[in-house]
Amino acid sequence: MAKKVNKKRGIKAPKKRKSVRISERRSKSVQQVVGVLSMARDGFGFVTAEGVEDDIFIPYSKMHGALNGDTVKVAMSERKKEGKKSEGEIIAIIARSDKPHIGVLSVRGNQVWAIIESSRMPYDIKIPLKAGEQLPTIGGKQAANGVKVAVVVTSWPRGSSEPVGKIVDVLGKPGDNNTEMHAILAEFGLPYRFETDVENAANKISDKISASERKKRKDFTGITTFTIDPSAAKDFDDAISYRELENGHYEVGVHIADVTFYVRPGDPVDKEAYERATSVYLVDRTIPMLPENLSNKLCSLRPHVEKLCFSAVFEIDDNGSVFNRWFGRTIINSDYRLDYEQAQDIIMNHEGPLANEIGKLNEIATALRKKRFEKGAINFERPEMKVEVDETGKPVNVHQKISVESNWLIEEFMLLANRNVAEYVTRMLPIKKPTFVYRVHEAPVAEKLDSLRRFAKNFGHDMGPTENTKQISKALSNLFAEAKDKPEENALQMLALRAMARACYSTDNVGHYGLAFQYYTHFTSPIRRYPDMMVHRLLSMYMDGAPSQNKEAFETYCKHSSEREQLATEAERASIKYKLVEFMQDKIGQVFDGTVSGVTEWGMYVEIEPTKIEGMVSVKEITSDYFTFDEDTYKLVGKATKKTFTLGDKVRVKVIRANLEQKILDFELVN
Repeated sequence: MAKKVNKKRGIKAPKKRKSVRISERRSKSVQQVVGVLSMARDGFGFVTAEGVEDDIFIPYSKMHGALNGDTVKVAMSERKKEGKKSEGEIIAIIARSDKPHIGVLSVRGNQVWAIIESSRMPYDIKIPLKAGEQLPTIGGKQAANGVKVAVVVTSWPRGSSEPVGKIVDVLGKPGDNNTEMHAILAEFGLPYRFETDVENAANKISDKISASERKKRKDFTGITTFTIDPSAAKDFDDAISYRELENGHYEVGVHIADVTFYVRPGDPVDKEAYERATSVYLVDRTIPMLPENLSNKLCSLRPHVEKLCFSAVFEIDDNGSVFNRWFGRTIINSDYRLDYEQAQDIIMNHEGPLANEIGKLNEIATALRKKRFEKGAINFERPEMKVEVDETGKPVNVHQKISVESNWLIEEFMLLANRNVAEYVTRMLPIKKPTFVYRVHEAPVAEKLDSLRRFAKNFGHDMGPTENTKQISKALSNLFAEAKDKPEENALQMLALRAMARACYSTDNVGHYGLAFQYYTHFTSPIRRYPDMMVHRLLSMYMDGAPSQNKEAFETYCKHSSEREQLATEAERASIKYKLVEFMQDKIGQVFDGTVSGVTEWGMYVEIEPTKIEGMVSVKEITSDYFTFDEDTYKLVGKATKKTFTLGDKVRVKVIRANLEQKILDFELVN
């Protein structure tokens, strides 16, 4: 039996390993850094390290047994070739990644291997069994030959050509939709079921509202209130109330499910919610942060049922100017449950339930949105694609999601609540510098903006000065306006997005650059985000006179939440990629018009029309010339013909492979 997947991927089989640690062979004068390794499909890798601007390229021959996700020490080369990434050699493995690898078991007698699918793992993993030992049963599923499993690498013994691991989950039959979705979750270390004790604890929480609790809360049950959510939503964690005031202003209430009334710090549900930190949204399912009794019942603001909320209530005028605000615990009774399509129909036709209320709220939201962009908020208009699946999980259609006024209405009032809660805690409370959980987003780094500037110049666009945040916002807005409906528009949007920092949670308020807010937090979705629960608790404590809380502890909570959010995002993208490749499996050989969406040294990515599905054209597949990557201009350049390919170029491609296991589409150029 072939024990290594690397042969089928065209990767040279590794020699037997001598040692994991080889640092003693290197001069101490060479710069050494610690970072996390990301492997590529051909066996080489890149290490991301703090304090190093670009990723460090690690050739296959200098990986020395390190695997994807490992924390490693790298000796960087003393010389860097002009126009190339820094290169290095892994000299020590600091810690093995605890993320599982997904594979299919191959059992031959007492010899067991997990045949790994991921393009980021070029080796199979041996599963050692003692004499008479059986493969495990996990979650009611028995590990056996041909079954898909999740495996964690435990060691790579000296002298062995393959790593050794253990089975941590049994996923099921390969190709089955549930198996594949669970495999994606397992790959990113995300749970897909609740333990019995957590479910039992959630089920014991009472839905009764006591008379004493009612007295503590402001009663909004007699005020017009409604929810607007996606048509398939099962949990409704925000509602809007509306009434006209005698002075010509309006009272708008943003009512958020009072999750922290039911979930107390340290109880089993709270501990599980903290570990998960977020709900996960795959193509065909939601993996909730809270058990169903809470997310879909107790805390869901269903119509015609009294519900407990934590609310932000505003006195506001037609222009979106806020005159008064109030925060506190409330009780509501939603009158209507609308989806976005129904609300949009009311906005467009000015008739139907709540036509007056929704019409006026839409006017206010439009004013708020206009102010936000005038102050420097950045509007990225990259199309978002949605995969529709049938009841078995099979993809049946791919189409573009379009945001309309009903989406913006809810978005603007949620932003209003989030911004005002953060500002209130930071500036209005008598506590000096209270510890709080902010949603922060830093301005782009100068080096990435310079790359965008150089690329834009190729198309005749001058970005102007970008020395401060206001100048950056103006430069980007002007750039997008100039490129509107031009061939380079999508390419410029993509590069600008890549120049942006990633939003995260922090106790240090540096503002939210993308939204142009000095103060911002997440208050409006405690059913699906743990930071919102932290914000509810901190706001309540401070309003009750509590002193500032432990900053170091909350910073740890913020970091954990940010990391879990990123994992959830990666899992969501992986599920979309899987379904897109599945959707394309019956289209092998078909030709599509497309746009170059990415360029690298190993090829170019192309988005095909009209679905915006992305695949790779490898430089190995372009036989008309030898192409090299020009990093400064983001171009592939033909050595003999000088033919170039760059972001935004229109091309025609044929689908030649749809690798479902690795979630990869391969194209070749036509003509």
